[in-house]
Amino acid sequence: MASTRKLFPCATALIFFMVFTGGCASTWTKMTVDGMKPIMEKTRDASRSNPDVETVRDAMPALLVQMDGFIEVSPENRHLLGSAAESYMGYAFLFVEDEDKDRAKGLYYQAKEYALRSLCLTRTFADGLAQDDIQVFSDSLKTIHKRDIAPLFLATNAWLQWIRLSHTDNPNALNDLPKVEAMIDRTLELDDTFNYGGIHAVLGAWYVSRPQMLGGQPEQADFHFHEAFEISGSKYLLWQYLYARYYAVETKDKKLFVDTLNQIISAPDDLLPEEAFVNAAVKIKAKKLLSHSDDYFLANQPID
Repeated sequence: MASTRKLFPCATALIFFMVFTGGCASTWTKMTVDGMKPIMEKTRDASRSNPDVETVRDAMPALLVQMDGFIEVSPENRHLLGSAAESYMGYAFLFVEDEDKDRAKGLYYQAKEYALRSLCLTRTFADGLAQDDIQVFSDSLKTIHKRDIAPLFLATNAWLQWIRLSHTDNPNALNDLPKVEAMIDRTLELDDTFNYGGIHAVLGAWYVSRPQMLGGQPEQADFHFHEAFEISGSKYLLWQYLYARYYAVETKDKKLFVDTLNQIISAPDDLLPEEAFVNAAVKIKAKKLLSHSDDYFLANQPID
């Protein structure tokens, strides 16, 4: 993670310059930010492959603030908007939601907004998003193509997580579901293998966490989780974690819960080197979830 830490002082200095020089250097600062894509890609790759979870976690808040500043300078930069959405989403899920759901809700909302802003650079989609007519919105999604699969997946996932955490206090959040479901369908159409089959894991968690009277389908959930396992080669441990947290819990299968979490915990550290950070963070979450199994199952429930 040394490379990430070395970038931060430069980035902070750039933000300071942007703030205190005002508009006189706006063109220069925008060109500078737009030219940082190769550096940001190297930073992202270094973070993803770094198994030192604590180092990456501690760096992320500063990174989020810096990305906010860069986007202020270059508000239509697709790469920045997508990277910020991914960072907000990951930080919320891996480090915040378990401890502070209200804060996580805000982070998911910001991830959703950044990803949608990227998609809205396609004017037809922007017009469709502003409409209540779901058919108009669905038609607008046809103008979103494979090059936009990353912001589409991120917007879909972040929006769904925001609804999940918001609907109890804000029932109107459920009104967004038809649009999210249309985005899920478009993601599946464009590339269901993107991000290690992530859309299948999202669908699996969503299908099993909903009551059957509201569209819950445990069998479909199991199917989609196994699609994600197959696409990822069961090397991206986040999908197994979601399988334990949602499918095993909702189907009251304690043995599956325990076995799946133990498989995560015992997985080799070098299982997927390019995603060492996420896998290491998920291992920590799996240990914590396993230690709280009595919160999800009866304390004396046998493991068949």
